[in-house]
Amino acid sequence: MPQVLNVPKGSIKSIITYLNAIDDMQDKQFGKVDEWLMRLFWRPQSGVIALDSITTTAQGATAAQDRILTKGAFLRYLSTAKSATKEITLIPGETLHFFIQDLAQKFELDSQKLQDAYEKYFDLPDGVIVAETYKLPLGLDEYSLMKLLARLSYDWHKKQAIALLGKYDKEEWFYLVRKASIVQKEAANKEEMPIVAAVIENRLKLNMPLQMDGSLNYGAFSHTKVTPERIRNDTSAYNTYKHKGIPLYPSGSVSIDSLKAVIAPAEVDYLYFVRNPNGTHTFTKTYQEHKSHF
Repeated sequence: MPQVLNVPKGSIKSIITYLNAIDDMQDKQFGKVDEWLMRLFWRPQSGVIALDSITTTAQGATAAQDRILTKGAFLRYLSTAKSATKEITLIPGETLHFFIQDLAQKFELDSQKLQDAYEKYFDLPDGVIVAETYKLPLGLDEYSLMKLLARLSYDWHKKQAIALLGKYDKEEWFYLVRKASIVQKEAANKEEMPIVAAVIENRLKLNMPLQMDGSLNYGAFSHTKVTPERIRNDTSAYNTYKHKGIPLYPSGSVSIDSLKAVIAPAEVDYLYFVRNPNGTHTFTKTYQEHKSHF
């Protein structure tokens, strides 16, 4: 018996035709009686269905009884079984560019169609899909999959906004997401996030450019080291060395911790930070202090 069945939408007769054509189920040919049972009791679900082991009859049943009961159990299962799923994880800080590649590979879909579907159902080029592990049904096409992710993601954002701010103003919330996407890439750990968020706020108040490499790790550049040449040549709005303020779009996915950090930054007056030998950051108030840690 196959591990999954992709039960088509349509009439009971078309479902029976599909089941009878499966090589691994030649011992379970379905006929008029089965069609009648399906109509009355066990309407199969459509879509990709996961098949567990279906227990046959008790010891002592005849071969004919065993065949009938096995088919009955199978039909009952088809009417109640859960969709077959696969897990996929979007890690905090990762970009849509690479997540689409992962989706295409894992679910055997077309990456360009996934991108087209994303642009249909989402209104920001990145940062909307929530960073978490998803169990997604098999058998969905590119547009159905992205539509599902859009519903899950926008519902999550609305729920978190209400929980953290007491309301959901979409423009206000996604401005915070834009900030949080930089914090997500810059902070070495959860504890640093409110401090990095404070540096961003302090620089904004002084009308200083943010000058943060993390904003340049957008899209296909998610895993690319930011070099002086890259800073000079990148003309996008993500380049916080050339443009003041928060970039127009998130530079990647965010976690709830980075969002909480930009909502409640640490009460510090740091303006600079640099990575130290411990893999975390040293924060300073003046440029002179900052230079001394190079």
